[in-house]
Amino acid sequence: MNRTDRLYAIVEELRAASPRPVSVPTLSRRFEVSTRTIERDIQALLQSGLPVYAESGRRGGYVLDKRHSLPPVNFTAQEAAAVAAALAGSSGPFAAATRGALLKIQNAMSPPQRARLDELTDRIRFFPQSATDVPQVIQDALVDGEVLALEYVDRFDQPSTRLVEPVAFVRFAGHWHLGGWCRLREGPRVFRLDRIREARPTGEVAPPRRYAEVFADAPETFTPNIA
Repeated sequence: MNRTDRLYAIVEELRAASPRPVSVPTLSRRFEVSTRTIERDIQALLQSGLPVYAESGRRGGYVLDKRHSLPPVNFTAQEAAAVAAALAGSSGPFAAATRGALLKIQNAMSPPQRARLDELTDRIRFFPQSATDVPQVIQDALVDGEVLALEYVDRFDQPSTRLVEPVAFVRFAGHWHLGGWCRLREGPRVFRLDRIREARPTGEVAPPRRYAEVFADAPETFTPNIA
């Protein structure tokens, strides 16, 4: 489990236990890492603004503010299994977040419904043909509206360095792309994610651009300008 996935999973462990505290040794055993690693992870969550606080005492630990825990939901086992199947098939942008979403659903279900969900999901098998890992720096830039510096190899195997204002993730022709405003070409372009060799944040806030404005004829008749 990489660190990003572990941070999501720690949040869900705290969410499921709230308002009871979860100790560092418990989290350490759960994720098979050192207590020092867990402490660093908790500090990272605190710095991100997550409302976690410490409770002292023999049974103390870390607690997620119960106001940020998921309220009861009324998913049937079949509905939850349908969501699980959809999430299992996801790849590309925010794939790690999909696992966190499924954990939230599972943790909010009653024990009998959870058991039924486990039974149903055991009957679903998904074999992805391909997957695209999206670097966190690209996801963050899209969410935060930050200009990216891309080292890119185009469809003709020509390398280039681009400053790109991210607009949207776009999937077509079996691949995930980053759609945005390319300052090198002074126009809209889409960049296949598996052709991005390096992505660096610039610290510059991108001008607000909407997908339908940048790609004016999107989405039904959209013919992309592939970089």
